[in-house]
Amino acid sequence: MATHLKNLSDFSHTTIPNGEKFKIGIIVAEWNAKITGALYEGAFSTLKKHQVKEENIVSLSIPGTFELSSAADILLAKQQDLDAVICIGCVIQGDTKHFDFICDAAAHGITNVGLKHGKPVIFGVLTTNDEQQAIDRAGGVHGNKGDEAAITAIKMAHFAAHV
Repeated sequence: MATHLKNLSDFSHTTIPNGEKFKIGIIVAEWNAKITGALYEGAFSTLKKHQVKEENIVSLSIPGTFELSSAADILLAKQQDLDAVICIGCVIQGDTKHFDFICDAAAHGITNVGLKHGKPVIFGVLTTNDEQQAIDRAGGVHGNKGDEAAITAIKMAHFAAHV
């Protein structure tokens, strides 16, 4: 659970497989670009840190978080050699129910794409109450959700390769 006392990007308690054999896509929403850019940087650098070759990282940007699931579906249909796809977005609560609809659609859509293709599709989406919470989770006091998404992609790609 995210609290003011915990860095969520601490992976000292787990083993992370070597990623050198994996090809991973990263799809980044342009909406809230300051936040999603920081999440992307975290994901990209974490993949490289765990031996995913730079030429095996496919990076694409799309307009917003709502479009992540359709972009992941298209990407997996066209590049079937991908081992996982990381979906990066940020939705910050506003004054209307738009937040709820976008978050729900993104979560269900991303899940369904993974199930459809039988590949890990990672939910690297921040759903925060305000901009400060997003900053805190995009390289701030709570770590970087992009790092977490990259670790999850490597671990799930490893899992899929070994079942």
